[in-house]
Amino acid sequence: MGRNNNRDNNAQKLPQVPKNLKSDGLDVEYSSELADQQDIEAQARSNAASRRANNRRL
Repeated sequence: MGRNNNRDNNAQKLPQVPKNLKSDGLDVEYSSELADQQDIEAQARSNAASRRANNRRL
């Protein structure tokens, strides 16, 4: 009996995630009224990182 060489064919048949179920990573609730200094600094770092990422795409 020979070996089955079709092991990698299953990788092509795996289902893809529908676009409406994909997350863009921006689904976090944020309240500026309840934010402390660490939250404000984290928000500033996040905005700076987003600007850098957008500049690289252009």
